[in-house]
Parts: sequence; structure tokens; C-alpha cells
Amino acid sequence: MPEVINPEGWARPAGFSHGMVAAGRVLAVAGQIGAGPDGRLEAGLVAQFDRALANVAEVVSAAGGRIEDVVSMTIYVIDRAAYEAARPALGEVWRRRAGRHYPAIALVEVLGLLEGARVELQALAVLP
Repeated sequence: MPEVINPEGWARPAGFSHGMVAAGRVLAVAGQIGAGPDGRLEAGLVAQFDRALANVAEVVSAAGGRIEDVVSMTIYVIDRAAYEAARPALGEVWRRRAGRHYPAIALVEVLGLLEGARVELQALAVLP
């Protein structure tokens, strides 16, 4: 299990960790959009986030890991304001899929994503 690093005296982060220390095999998970195995894109930001996070978990599982092995994630969105407005619903999705495991996370607003996606998740996992 990775060790959470949050420097002493810093404000407690909400929904992420400042750093993670882990040892094992490194799995780089390609950017996952909110499309299922059939390639059909879910409708809306929250549904796409849910499917993309499920896709990340499935890739990690296929390599023999668990979502708790994810140590870093980059979230790409096309509309940061929409992401911020949806944070309560996105938080519910996160807790359902990943519980209280919060890796080091970065949020990046981009001009566009492939296939018309509204969100894409890229991750690093360290497998035991």
C-alpha cells in the first residue's frame, strides 16, 4: 500500500494527496475517457468521469492491482468551471469507486479531447 505524504503544517488536502511513496512494479495507465468496452461515450461530465474511473480501475485490475495502487492521476477536462460545479457529484463517484484513497492528483483544463470526451483520466499505479 502506498504511503501518503502530506507535509506537516500544510492545510489538509481535500480529494488528493500531495505525494505518495510506493515500491513495486510501475503501471502507466493510458488516458481513459468515459467510453465503455463498446466504444460508446457516456453522456455528460459525471457519467463520463464515472466510466473513465471504472476504466482506470479495470486496467489496474488486469495488471493484478487494485485502485488503491494508483499513486498519481492527471484529470484532463475541457471545462474547469463545469468540473468545479460538479465536484459534489464527482466526489460521490470517486468514493464509490475508490473509497477514501486519494493519490497525488493534478487537474488540467485543455482545449479538447478525442472522441468528443469532456474528461480524460491518466494514471500511474505501483503494483505489489
